[in-house]
Amino acid sequence: MLVAGAAAAVYYTQTGLALSHYDARAHLVVSRRILDSLTPGWQQIGAVWLPLPHVINMLPVQIDSWYRTGASGIAISILSMAVAVGALASLIVRTTGSRSGAFAGAALLMGNPNILYLQSTPMTEPLLFATALLSIALTASWLDRGGREPPRAAGWALAMACLTRYEAWPIAAAAIALTVAVLLRRAEPPAAAARAALHLAWYPAVALLAFIANSRWTTGAWFISSGFFVAENKALGQPLLAWEQVREGVYQLSGTMLVWSAYAGATLIAVAFARARQLASLVLLLALAAAAALPWYAYAQGHPLRIRYALPLVAACAAIAAGGIATLSPRIRSLAAALTIGGVLLQSPPLDHSSPLISESLRDARNKEERQAVTRYLKHHYDGRTIMMSMGSLAHYMHDLSHAGFRIHDFLHEGNGELWPYAASGPHGHVGWVAIEERAEGGDVLFAASQRDRHFLDGFERVAEGGGVALYRALTSDSRPLGSPFQGPAFPK
Repeated sequence: MLVAGAAAAVYYTQTGLALSHYDARAHLVVSRRILDSLTPGWQQIGAVWLPLPHVINMLPVQIDSWYRTGASGIAISILSMAVAVGALASLIVRTTGSRSGAFAGAALLMGNPNILYLQSTPMTEPLLFATALLSIALTASWLDRGGREPPRAAGWALAMACLTRYEAWPIAAAAIALTVAVLLRRAEPPAAAARAALHLAWYPAVALLAFIANSRWTTGAWFISSGFFVAENKALGQPLLAWEQVREGVYQLSGTMLVWSAYAGATLIAVAFARARQLASLVLLLALAAAAALPWYAYAQGHPLRIRYALPLVAACAAIAAGGIATLSPRIRSLAAALTIGGVLLQSPPLDHSSPLISESLRDARNKEERQAVTRYLKHHYDGRTIMMSMGSLAHYMHDLSHAGFRIHDFLHEGNGELWPYAASGPHGHVGWVAIEERAEGGDVLFAASQRDRHFLDGFERVAEGGGVALYRALTSDSRPLGSPFQGPAFPK
């Protein structure tokens, strides 16, 4: 799997797609800013995106070439998918002895063009797949040993998943609930089953408490659930429509064959759970389907539609379909695996450049090209003064500017503690430049401030624009001299 993943990554890098998604570049920026910032430190880890992917990449991404190319983030994604495939295969072989089922799981996961593409980028979904499948495999192993010893490995894996992406939170809850079901199926007393589940739940619970405590310390809020998107989804307040959007996303990313194979797999796993106690732990694979709770809730809250949010469900379908195949009679497993793999890959062939996720990633391509006008002006006229820019809206553009020689400590952004709100009340006299996103999702927080207060940009002149970004330069007579508290280092020659 490592070889296949690396080959795919090389292919997508050579075709210029590895960093085409704006969030791929933004994740690199968040990892980099922990040490490269006006205010470096642990508070830079942030409180909207979960921290584990950025902490893992924190040191490697400080190497400029790895930061600009995304090499370290891509390597993490490749390794993550290898772990995900290995965990699924080990669970299936250990529980059922079916190598056909294990092979089907590997092929369905790595054969999907959207998963294969995303594991070739610095995105965080591959790490979610790794930690989620590893936690399920380790939990199943712990249960198969009786579930009486402390579930350290399984618990820490669940904790890591819950610190990777929010989809892991409902997955963890479902896995803990299914742990009780497995122990009860194996005739454990209800009290013992409940105690075992609590022991397992303790690990992700501690991880979540640490996360919300960090959020409170760095942002003043226990949990940030709003303010980082414009509620423009027509499913706002309509849970049924939100569910339909999630369902359609899964079908677009996988095709009908994989979804219906997952339905059949779930049925077969449920039947195996009822018929054979030794196969009961395989039911934990169904916990992966709980990932649907996150996009459903987000869409019902008005979050913009993102096809990528359905990708964890594609991985869930692959794992559940493979688990179902593994429960079949040994005489027909190989045939079922071959037919399923063939049908799925026929509908969604690997390396398909028309896949929905690649299409979504290319939405920013035109804007990226148009922003070159802003980059050229800034590069040729930069005088060392700090640039105020919202990381919440333009982190991907901060990464683009790294190719022109800029570092994160050249920018004042939301992660800079009290410096940001102080300057955001009026940038005049505090920064030398202001870059504003005026178009995407209704504009960023600086654009909103300029709309509320017509004097917000007094002392600045508009000097460049492109791709929805407007660049303002402070008038020399109104600017603080270089070396004032908010000024960044001189531009590298």
